[in-house]
Amino acid sequence: MNIGIVGAGNMATALARGWGDPVLVSDHGSGRAAALVAELGGEALSSNAELARRADVLVLAHKPAQLRLVAAELDSQARAVISVLGGVTVSDLQEAYPGIPVARTMPNTPVELREGVTCLAEDPSGTTADFHEQVHALFARVGAVVELPERLIDVASGLSGVFPAYVALVAEAQVDAGVRRGLTVAQATELVCSTLVGSSALLVHRSGDTLRMRREVASPGGSTARGLDALERAGLRAGFSAALDAVLAG
Repeated sequence: MNIGIVGAGNMATALARGWGDPVLVSDHGSGRAAALVAELGGEALSSNAELARRADVLVLAHKPAQLRLVAAELDSQARAVISVLGGVTVSDLQEAYPGIPVARTMPNTPVELREGVTCLAEDPSGTTADFHEQVHALFARVGAVVELPERLIDVASGLSGVFPAYVALVAEAQVDAGVRRGLTVAQATELVCSTLVGSSALLVHRSGDTLRMRREVASPGGSTARGLDALERAGLRAGFSAALDAVLAG
């Protein structure tokens, strides 16, 4: 499957690096398409219509508000479309690209390291089953693929799509706390980042059993228990719940 990517922003770059193949990519003169091609090989194209003519499937990674503008630029040349655009529904895609297979996906940035999660809207009608399987296989190359009813895609993206930024914020806060108590930034960063990697792997190994994992570290009345209590009193759970509400409110 010859893939063309419309747009060369952060998500397009993460996907292209994860797939690792030479790319056909277009942008509107930002220079990022040329930089991506210099890194991975392929070709940066100035025309979206030419990109559509040369690609078997297009990955839409432009700004969501440009959906109809880009569709018009493609001049009905697209054969199939995969969207990574936030808030753009399957119906929106079908309206912009009538008569061709479309798929709605929401990946997150760890796809760059093939450790991502991609939410894929189910194809309830089964009318594009072969294409749907191809999309699933394509994104499985860069991490886990979770198929969901489309009505849950925004909620799922509000968990996995934004979570890398939350992880970065949590890590930053933990580093700052360590620096406040005398560690250097480099020391605190190594401690926190290495612990994040190991803790994530252990949680997966524990099949997501968060209670067991906390109990393995926190003795009753011990230092970890005091720390967990402080986080609860500071509103950690309420903060994450409010964050999801804020994401979905947009």
